[in-house]
Amino acid sequence: MKTARIAGAALASAAALSLAACGTSSGSGSGSAGSSSMAPPSSMSAPMSSPMASGAGITTNADVFGPACGQLPQGNSPGSLDSMGPEPVASAASTNPLLTKLVAAVKATNLVDTLNSQQAITVFAPADSAFDALGDAKFTELAQNPSQLAPILQYHVLPQRYDAKGLQAAGSVQTLNTDGGPVKIEGTGDAMTVNGAKVLCGNIPTKNATVFVIDKVLTPGTNK
Repeated sequence: MKTARIAGAALASAAALSLAACGTSSGSGSGSAGSSSMAPPSSMSAPMSSPMASGAGITTNADVFGPACGQLPQGNSPGSLDSMGPEPVASAASTNPLLTKLVAAVKATNLVDTLNSQQAITVFAPADSAFDALGDAKFTELAQNPSQLAPILQYHVLPQRYDAKGLQAAGSVQTLNTDGGPVKIEGTGDAMTVNGAKVLCGNIPTKNATVFVIDKVLTPGTNK
């Protein structure tokens, strides 16, 4: 695992991003909101989620939707839907050149193995452009301070697996950062938002998670 200093350097040099995947329809499964106490990365070795009913929140490439979906690599190229699908979520993201800053942030907080080991989670993945919007100074500060960055990243992970329809039905969902309060889901299809952040590409399937790429970094406490 890279140190926070190395991760900070990697983040500062990472390319800007806009994410996506192809498709036009949303998935048919749904999940129910759940919660899990937030803990520092060093103490998060136990599974953060429990298995859900078979098929709940699980999507296929045909379910992927969003205005930026066409920007994902095609075929079986690294970062494409076909290459990410069989991999656990952190490993899948690490192959995608569009998620370099998120990947570096996850490495800085030692959450790679933790995320990969989960059986059924949902991840709201900020595009590189979302991190850029924080400003270079704030971004570097977070990258070099995992204790500040970890609660923010945990606020982007749900302890249950949802597809878009499941999130829309729930309306409000609890994240791993329970102290940060719930995340609010509004809109449908291409107009879907997560705490006001637009979904650039949603319902992306990986082995253990459904991923929604968003255009902003979510702030814990927004809905408290």
